[in-house]
Amino acid sequence: MKAHPMAGDVIIAALLAALESISLFATIGGVHPLAYWLVGLGLLGPLVIRRRDPLLAAYLILAAGLVQLLTHGPSPDGVDARIRVGDIALGIALYTTVAYVGRRQGALYVVWLTIGVGAWATWRMTLPESILPTLVIVVIFAFCWVLGEFSGARRAYHLEVERRLALLETERDQQARIAVGQERARIARELHDVVAHAVSVIVVHADGAAYAVRSQPEVAERAIRTISATGREALTELRRLLGVLRSDEGETDRTPQPGTQSISDLAERVRATGVPVQLDLAGELDDLPAGVGLGIYRIVQEALTNTIKHAGPGATAAVEVRRVGDRVELDITDLGPGTTRVGLTAGGNGLIGMRERANVFGGTLQAGPHADGGWRVRAVLPVTTA
Repeated sequence: MKAHPMAGDVIIAALLAALESISLFATIGGVHPLAYWLVGLGLLGPLVIRRRDPLLAAYLILAAGLVQLLTHGPSPDGVDARIRVGDIALGIALYTTVAYVGRRQGALYVVWLTIGVGAWATWRMTLPESILPTLVIVVIFAFCWVLGEFSGARRAYHLEVERRLALLETERDQQARIAVGQERARIARELHDVVAHAVSVIVVHADGAAYAVRSQPEVAERAIRTISATGREALTELRRLLGVLRSDEGETDRTPQPGTQSISDLAERVRATGVPVQLDLAGELDDLPAGVGLGIYRIVQEALTNTIKHAGPGATAAVEVRRVGDRVELDITDLGPGTTRVGLTAGGNGLIGMRERANVFGGTLQAGPHADGGWRVRAVLPVTTA
């Protein structure tokens, strides 16, 4: 019935029509005036559309009830004054108005009902005779009003629950989209760090090998081996990241992520490009959370990559990673002739990525020209927050 409410209303109207017919035929011996049939149709017919158009149905029923005032009562063929079964439609109309439209329309409908019932009682009955029928009518309509209030409150509650469920589903979908966006941003940062560092190292070694291939073949051979090793490492990390994209559960993520223990290898690769790197690791760095270790490694990697790309020939770099209590302090400086960092001062992707990595763990990062020349990157990452 909930899926097809009109079907239920048709059944109610048909049941009341059957009871109305039995009652009328029993009263006058099987013969009934046409006016009673028309009024009965006016009272019960609109019940079929009462939930689709409550106000229209209610006032059609009320109009039929007012017409009934002219036909209801003593007549030449002996029909008695009484309350018809079809009058129940007036109570159903009041219930429907209160439940589906609201109290204001329900109160207005009660006013019209009161006028009609009062006119009927005054016209058809004396005062003592009208007391009991009036009380019965008042009780019936009061019950219909209370039932309509209860049903309306219940409908409003269910509508509110459905609205909130829809809102929660929308919020859940939005959170899922935000999570996907954050994960894509993280992977984009990883890809940027891996590719930028590897390509920078490969380009520097390729240039060196091109110059030394004839005069210093052993140097060229060493540079080519470095290019090969750097390319393989970059491919391994790229496969790991692409595996995360292909698998929701990360089943292909078998390669361990780099951390603070890999900074020494990173510095050695940068030294192989011709940039001297002074490395200073202090404090308990081996027991850091994996995420913090990866963030530290990526910040150092991006800073050294910028040194290779922008510091110019003869540049040097110094990397200091120190754990002090519940925080890790990073200080990466370089000295070289290329002090103008195109794309860094304007907020390039590398600098944005480093700042985002620091912010993820509640840390801070500052990057800019050093007072003594060159470039300095300083970051502080709390360990307890991570």
